[in-house]
Formats: sequence, C-alpha cells, structure tokens
Amino acid sequence: QVQLVESGGGLVQAGGSLRLSCAASGIIFSINTMGWYRQAPGKQRELVAVISSGGDTRYADSVKGRFTISRANAKNTWFLQMNSLKPEDSAAYYCNALVKATSSSGRFVYWGQGTQVTVSS
Repeated sequence: QVQLVESGGGLVQAGGSLRLSCAASGIIFSINTMGWYRQAPGKQRELVAVISSGGDTRYADSVKGRFTISRANAKNTWFLQMNSLKPEDSAAYYCNALVKATSSSGRFVYWGQGTQVTVSS
C-alpha cells in the first residue's frame, strides 16, 4: 500500500510563509510526478504546483512567483514553500503523486489526507 502523509499546515498572517511537506511510503518502484492541490470551501480542487521526475515544474498562475515546489534528493518526499501568503490562499492542501508500485504494475494517483492552511488578514 502507498501512503502519502502531509505536514506543515497551520495559521499564518498575510505576508507570512509556510512550508508543506509530503512523504510517500509503502511499496514504491518509482514516482513520475509529485504535486500539490488545494480546495477552499465551495470551490473545486485546483492544481497548485507539480514537479516531474525530471525536475520540470508548473504552477497555477495565482501562485507563480510566491510558491515553490521541490523534492528531496533520493527520497520520496516533496515540498511546497509558500511565501507572501494571501488570505485567498486559505484552503485544504493535498499532495498527490503518480506512483508505480512495482516494475510490472501500472501507474496510479495517490492522495494525502490534506492539511489546512489558513491565512489571516
């Protein structure tokens, strides 16, 4: 079984910073992509950032220049550094990954349980 565990959420003031982390464990052969999504009440889940196995990154327009996605070397761990936070960034943040469990298995998307980020005015 593959498990993704997030940490780092919390309450911060506008303009502050938070660093989220996600660690994947279990039977993992490889991870193609690692990503972060968020969902605010009454809104659909949206992509925040994604990083490929080759290190290519993409960001939502709303977070470009403020958020940075990265991954740890030789570890199934990735991060989301969030700077210059705004109240509109408040949401439940979810990490996800496209995982290949074994050399013969297909690739499937797994999700973390979510971590709450609240940015006060």
